[in-house]
Amino acid sequence: MITNDALERVRGWFTGRLPEQWRVAPPEITVDRDEITVVLTIDDVDLPDGSSDAERSEARAGRAKAFREDTRDRRIRVAREAEHRFERKVSWAVRVGDRTELFTHVATPTMTRLRQPERLVLDTLVDAGVARSRADALAWCVRLVKQHEQDWLAQLREAMEHVADVRGQGPAA
Repeated sequence: MITNDALERVRGWFTGRLPEQWRVAPPEITVDRDEITVVLTIDDVDLPDGSSDAERSEARAGRAKAFREDTRDRRIRVAREAEHRFERKVSWAVRVGDRTELFTHVATPTMTRLRQPERLVLDTLVDAGVARSRADALAWCVRLVKQHEQDWLAQLREAMEHVADVRGQGPAA
């Protein structure tokens, strides 16, 4: 688990390292054992009143694409520095209005041992066409839990952060 101190170090580094013109708001940074994801908020599109939702959506998609292409070389340099410093891959996303586009991300294989009842759940999802494979079915299940248990997961993370902070103040610290 990542400690609050480690997360604050990563956030602080990116806040100091990212060009000011890349952000309308502070970057949203998520860190796990394998990856740092940086979500940058940029200026929303300026469309005339009465523009359709489709036009607004496509304009935001175009703005995100342009940002991705125009900043690629610089983002790669910043990511390499961060990967060396924090020993994690860096992934990028941009938020334009209510649209968030993830440019890159790490898909880490995860090994698990399941008994037959759990495998049958995955096989049912595969047989029903919900997923292409057991791995896809397991990823689908994780997304479903995340969607429906978001508040509980947030409370659990907060409790784990508190435990990590208390451990850091212990005698071995």
